[in-house]
Amino acid sequence: MKLGAHYLGNDHCEFRVWASNAEAVALKIVSPQERIFPMQQEAEGYWHVSADDIQPGTLYFYQLNNGESRPDPASNLQPLGVHGPSQVIDPSFTWNDSNWSGVSLESMIIYELHVGTFTQEGTFEAMIPQLKDLRELGVNAIEIMPIAQFPGDEPTDGDCAYRNWGYDGVYPFAVQNSYGGPDGLKRLVDACHQEGIAVVLDVVYNHFGPEGNYMSHFGPYFTETYRTPWGSAINFDDAHSHDVRHYFIQNALYWLRDYHIDALRLDAVHAIYDLGAKHFLEELAENVAALRDQQGRKLYLIAESDLNDPRVVRPPELGGYGIDAQWSDDFHHALHSLLTREQTGYYEDFGKCEHLAKAYQETFVYDWKYSAHRRRFHGNSAGDRSLTQFVVCIQNHDQVGNRMLGERLSHLVSFEALKLAAGAVLLSPYIPLLFMGEEYGEEAPFIYFVSHGDPDLIRAVRQGRKQEFAAFHAQGEPPDPESSETFLKCKLNWDKRKEGKHQALWSLYQYLIQLRHTIPALVKRERQNIEVGFLETEKIVWWRRWSEANQILCIMNFNTSNVNFGLTIPGNDWKKILDSADEKWQGSGSLLPDKTSNGQELTMQSQSFALYQVS
Repeated sequence: MKLGAHYLGNDHCEFRVWASNAEAVALKIVSPQERIFPMQQEAEGYWHVSADDIQPGTLYFYQLNNGESRPDPASNLQPLGVHGPSQVIDPSFTWNDSNWSGVSLESMIIYELHVGTFTQEGTFEAMIPQLKDLRELGVNAIEIMPIAQFPGDEPTDGDCAYRNWGYDGVYPFAVQNSYGGPDGLKRLVDACHQEGIAVVLDVVYNHFGPEGNYMSHFGPYFTETYRTPWGSAINFDDAHSHDVRHYFIQNALYWLRDYHIDALRLDAVHAIYDLGAKHFLEELAENVAALRDQQGRKLYLIAESDLNDPRVVRPPELGGYGIDAQWSDDFHHALHSLLTREQTGYYEDFGKCEHLAKAYQETFVYDWKYSAHRRRFHGNSAGDRSLTQFVVCIQNHDQVGNRMLGERLSHLVSFEALKLAAGAVLLSPYIPLLFMGEEYGEEAPFIYFVSHGDPDLIRAVRQGRKQEFAAFHAQGEPPDPESSETFLKCKLNWDKRKEGKHQALWSLYQYLIQLRHTIPALVKRERQNIEVGFLETEKIVWWRRWSEANQILCIMNFNTSNVNFGLTIPGNDWKKILDSADEKWQGSGSLLPDKTSNGQELTMQSQSFALYQVS
């Protein structure tokens, strides 16, 4: 059952809404001329009307109980913002990707970006010229932060309207108007596919934003059984929850089918509360799998979860939800704390080489192990899951933007450490995710920004940001999230990627991606083909990976000083193929021999990594 307005051509349109709380519903056309169409009640609280003389561009509300008028919960476009009328769109589009079958999950190099700050223009179309650069780098998948309509006003006096990360969206089917709306998104996806780049869309099924949220006027979208950081939980297992589940499942299929999106990143699934016998995530995965089979192309679901629970990615026959992959924060935290020495907040659970070594070998550092930060046991073993079911990073929108000043890693560590971080992520057996600008050491911050119209809400957001940083012992006032200046500071500086150390870092990222795809031992990403070790005192982490006729040894020095050490590693005739300390990568010069063998004493530059190969 399709929700929303569906334009069928010849000025004919069908409208359907779930409004089980209403006793009467009417379609109210507000432009080009005002008209009222009473809607017919269907089973289980759905209302429907089929109307003529409706053209694309028509603006409408739903009138509830002959009184208040509200936008369509399944609106495709909100041209006047979250409080304005919904708009009928013409879904027709000339696609040029008929030969596109997608990018396999295990081969993805994901590049996360925010549309509004990725370019100066902040639109879908402005992104298209940058795609060739991303492809040259080696990126084959972009992950777009949420684009469902969020609050903001029309720009005035040079102010930047619609400043938002996207997680305050209130119309999950409506493509953000300021980014370019439905056609702009389709043109971007089509262009990505022409470049061989898959598109991952970040969707939010755990909460609605606080402004423009009229969902409860229509039906029991929320339940008081659970509470989330954003208030009442979305109703996935209480009375009438099957219609709420239907709403979100239809939303997922809408993006994959109508916009040719290749994968969905599901925001914070740990805040999707469902104690039913079939979890919402499992039902969602079933529906996406059916569409995948029907369309004959690769479609994926990638979850963000802080539960360290492998059930998320286990198949249903093993008691799991059947999601294709999930983010693994433990890898980030272990790597970040080694590089920065930070021990506040959740970083207090990390900081040892042992932690990063375990993240490489076993994925979750906390696999039903006591967490001092959480003050409880946390996680479970992921040893039965493929390494290519986990996405890892050293920067993403959360880990950068949830710092008080939005500092990127380039503000926190040395240039040598940036190169070390690149090697740690891109040579890992997991799916790597890069955060926009990371590849050339972007220095613009990524700070939390919003644009609300309610003064009380603005005050609450400002106060909430201050409280959020208490666990990290942050001092001072965070940048004002409501300020357009805060937003503008976050725009990327693309020209820097062609200069000095920025260029060297970009070239290293490109080379590492090439190695990842071409060296047999790096292509083979299986748990039984990796051995990991560490020297805690020296702050050395190493791993060895192998395929049938190829072995790779990676040594990473997290010490801020040069280190002398010896490794007992099977094999002789190891030949060096990369050292991040080489002058080629604007380092001070390698101290490692071109060839080494088992047990040989080695000297390594501080905060560097090296690769050796046996063929």
